[in-house]
Amino acid sequence: MKAPASKPPGMRIVAGDWRRRLLRAPAGEATRPTADRTRETLFSMLASRLGSFEGLSVADLFAGSGALGLEALSRGADNCLFVEQDAAALRAIRENIAALRAQSRCEVVAGSVTGLGPAKIARDLVLLDPPYDTGAGSVALHRLLRLGWIGEATWIALETAANEKVEIAGLTIESERKVGRAKLTLLRAVSA
Repeated sequence: MKAPASKPPGMRIVAGDWRRRLLRAPAGEATRPTADRTRETLFSMLASRLGSFEGLSVADLFAGSGALGLEALSRGADNCLFVEQDAAALRAIRENIAALRAQSRCEVVAGSVTGLGPAKIARDLVLLDPPYDTGAGSVALHRLLRLGWIGEATWIALETAANEKVEIAGLTIESERKVGRAKLTLLRAVSA
């Protein structure tokens, strides 16, 4: 008899309108969802700097399950762009958005973050959770900075492996915190 396929562990929204709502994690090994504890730490770091998420325009890049962007929406962000290229992750993002009835506040782009073109406007908050130890976050941020996704008022949150060095020309590190195997780095554009 064949063993049943194991279901990916569930995650929960930490705070806001959708607090405690379960999110679906993508099946397979292609994505590594941000743990609830890490997400809680990240949003605490952001809240102490932003004060409120009300009305923010957010981008969740290397989105995985969409948990980071959905957490921002739960806390009052106005809208979120989710960018992901893995098919299972895209299915999970769309299912999570539908379960929360948040379609009117969300846009999902299937593709690589580095494939994004010029931005119409800079985002208020850019969340990135790229694969660890690849440098993909730094490459993406360098490109997004050039293409207008990041403005002077933009806050950037990058999750990397705890030992990964973060250094991106044009951006300055505002704060770093290690949480288990992860490192959370908050960045801002260097003022001209």
